[in-house]
Amino acid sequence: MHVIDKLNENVPSHDPAASCRPFDRERSGFVLGEGAAALMLESDARARSRGGRLHAELVGYGASGDAHHLTAPSAQGQAAAMRQALAEAGLEPGQIGYLNAHGTATDAGDVVESQAILDVFGAAAQALPISSTKAVHGHLIGSGGAVELALSILAMHKGWAPPTAHLEDPDPRCPLDYLPLNAREIGPIDAVMSNSFAFGGSNASLIARRVRY
Repeated sequence: MHVIDKLNENVPSHDPAASCRPFDRERSGFVLGEGAAALMLESDARARSRGGRLHAELVGYGASGDAHHLTAPSAQGQAAAMRQALAEAGLEPGQIGYLNAHGTATDAGDVVESQAILDVFGAAAQALPISSTKAVHGHLIGSGGAVELALSILAMHKGWAPPTAHLEDPDPRCPLDYLPLNAREIGPIDAVMSNSFAFGGSNASLIARRVRY
């Protein structure tokens, strides 16, 4: 009994609701969640002709299949997807006002994504608000990308970036502004990026821009 008690002293005690801790020094892996989102895509002309409410314009898409490893991520492959998205959108890194990170709370994944963002955004990375909303809704697998893009678009409209919840002790290997614990007012921004990086080196980045009337 005394041995068990002694071992338990060295095990961090966390609220199960706070078990997903992206970019935190004590993160312990991703947590599955449930959720879904649907985004309707149509041409600008058709949407305007029917008087539809335009939430955003999808202006950039980047994808890479780096095949680096079955499970281990590649900073080079992730950076390639982000660069492609920026190039298609015709935007410079400093024009992105918020980035929704893939951020699954795995040791390798969080560090590699941080490296990739630093590589792509350079000096602009330090001023870029970034967060992983998986800390709240968990890893939704197939629907994760849709939910996170929708949240990114809402952040652009509301002028508030969602936080990385439960990020209490930032990992120094992830030296970016991951909006720990609290949402932040980011004011009017014109473009957001959402990253989705899967096993097998399947990487995708999307950029949405505010609709100009």
